[in-house]
Amino acid sequence: MQIHTVNTPYMVGEVHFYSREIDGELVLFDTGPPGEETRDVLRRQVDLGRLKHVFITHCHVDHYGQVRFLAENTDARIHLPFKDDLKLRRHDERLGCIENLLEGMGFDRGTIAGLRSIVDSSLLFPGVPERYGISEESDIPAGLGIEVLGCPGHSQSDLVYLVDGYAITGDVLLRETFQAPLLDMDLERGGRFGNYQAYCDSLQKLRYLRGYTILPGHRHPVEGLEETVLFYVGKLLERAGRIRLLPGGLSVKEQIGALFGDTLTDPFTLYLKASEVLFMTDFLADPGRLKGSLEAFGLYGEVQSRFEGVL
Repeated sequence: MQIHTVNTPYMVGEVHFYSREIDGELVLFDTGPPGEETRDVLRRQVDLGRLKHVFITHCHVDHYGQVRFLAENTDARIHLPFKDDLKLRRHDERLGCIENLLEGMGFDRGTIAGLRSIVDSSLLFPGVPERYGISEESDIPAGLGIEVLGCPGHSQSDLVYLVDGYAITGDVLLRETFQAPLLDMDLERGGRFGNYQAYCDSLQKLRYLRGYTILPGHRHPVEGLEETVLFYVGKLLERAGRIRLLPGGLSVKEQIGALFGDTLTDPFTLYLKASEVLFMTDFLADPGRLKGSLEAFGLYGEVQSRFEGVL
């Protein structure tokens, strides 16, 4: 497996994407962010004339920013997650729902309009190809020996690709990083997507990655599956504990103000913090769900005292 790394202007820093020859076909997992630097890396490090398939872990700008470029300049077939296909086809409906959710959390129309402006400027959602397939619905991954594992939580579309002892995890598993769960509309059931509930369910799948070489989308290599999960859960408990101490009855916006004062004004940063507050609030309302997943993973004993201390 060949690793390709590009710097980004985002808080998460550099991003990794990967390529591998599988049964004589050159395959790319994620594409990196938009920009000429990434295109230069792709031209220098990937034989674009032989590229056959591009599999995307999730359609966030730093992971699929070059899909349109690759679709227009190679013969590769593009494969996107099912939930991201829904997001792209129902873009306006989805954003309208998110706006309504944010308004119900106490955010003013200026902040909400600012978030809409950021999204509509293509800073977060660069152009997509006219034609693409759906990873979970195609028989191509299985034909190449690739298993597609849905592991939502960070987003509702997160996929992990398993091949030849490697797990390409995107943002699902990041070393010493609390990857923000992102507030979204549930595109199949309506209403707010349950990031916390999805994360707990995904833990039940991630425990089977023991023995795989984990290839993350950012930062350092993941050397230990258990350590990575425990770091994330530790941060979850720490932040949930802060929310637990806040007075009851506060709106999400008021909770953010109580935690951070008036220092946060950027609409997208406020959106991220609202997403996080909801994630922690859902945990506090149903801690048994996470406990059960950690017990199945064999990790609950590692955090039991901290877990009980938060509650």
